[in-house]
Amino acid sequence: MKVVASTVLNRNMEMLRFLITVLFLSLTQGFSVNPQLVRGSPRRLQLSTKPISSTSPPKSISYGEESRKFRRTIYSHDDWVKHRSPNRFLRNVMSIAKSGIYKNISNEAVAVTFVATFLVVWNTTVQKEVLSGPFTALTFPMTAFTLSSSSLGLLLGFRTNQAYKRWDEARKNWGLNINRTRDLVRMASCFYDKAGVSDQKRRSDLKHLSLCTWAFVRAMKRHLSPVEDEVDFKKELHEKLQEHQAENIIKAVHRPNRALHDLSMAIEALPMHFLRRNELHAALTVFENTLGGSERLLTSPIPLFYTRHTARSLSLWLVLLPFGLYSSFANTWNHIGLIPATAAISVFLLGIDELATQMEEPFTILPMQGFCDKIGKWCNEIVSWEDGDNGLTTRAPSDRHSSVHLD
Repeated sequence: MKVVASTVLNRNMEMLRFLITVLFLSLTQGFSVNPQLVRGSPRRLQLSTKPISSTSPPKSISYGEESRKFRRTIYSHDDWVKHRSPNRFLRNVMSIAKSGIYKNISNEAVAVTFVATFLVVWNTTVQKEVLSGPFTALTFPMTAFTLSSSSLGLLLGFRTNQAYKRWDEARKNWGLNINRTRDLVRMASCFYDKAGVSDQKRRSDLKHLSLCTWAFVRAMKRHLSPVEDEVDFKKELHEKLQEHQAENIIKAVHRPNRALHDLSMAIEALPMHFLRRNELHAALTVFENTLGGSERLLTSPIPLFYTRHTARSLSLWLVLLPFGLYSSFANTWNHIGLIPATAAISVFLLGIDELATQMEEPFTILPMQGFCDKIGKWCNEIVSWEDGDNGLTTRAPSDRHSSVHLD
């Protein structure tokens, strides 16, 4: 009897190990990990800002990746009304099939559901003695999953929170860009010393400043975007800037830095007191900070070992979960309720991991093009305002605006 029991146990364990290995390999193909990273290779200091990918490019772009462009919504009042509508739950449930999040995790969810289906079929045939031989039903105690679920929840929760913080920081960086660009051109328009300067010269200088301001944010947007933005970037620069300025920005190794240099030179060309000019240059320091912070988010993901460990733990936990839940569905016909329950749980947990993955790199889901267009529009409007067009006139400039006297 001991020999027979040992043989049965060995066969079941071999089959279980084979099934887990196959499913685990299929599951990990869908998670956003980088298995091709070469460990131990030295990191070279880069002479340009063009990142060198440590992984081979994907052979095809999934719908989930393509759908990121549809999330670049700038909310208006009407959007918020729809967002709070009472039928939002039904609307969101009905659109599950169109969701890029669920399409991205479909392979993993199907694989876990297949494990549950196989388990139901296997245990049913064994219990009804359809198969001849010393086979037994495959089950695990649920206690192991109960004890490990809190740890898995911490892994997923921490990663999701950190991914949202990255998205929030990226949005705040662009919020600072929007605020400081408006502040910059407003101060330049008001501080401009018109003494001895024609109205045409004033309009030309301020228009050039406005375009240089737009060129910086547009170059920053291109710097943080995939390669498909290159054509539109070059087209927009050639349409709005002078030919030599557009070409110098395009040919620069670090385009935002070149655009920021042009903006600094445009500020230096404005006739005003040097203390006021220093106030304008202070805005450029903010631009450098938002640019550097955004580069950090783009080039430094959540530590990859954490992402890999979370993906592997979640994969193994979901693959083995049907074995622990099997006994809980004894009251359903042939334990058939295990299949939809496993599918629902896998979609729920895999969806949390996918949300973190989608938010971890925030720039391709932020409406950066909309930000740039609005910045350009607002800056052009501000510099078009003339002194006195609102019925108020500023104090006439004097020599004291261009010099400092120390007693």
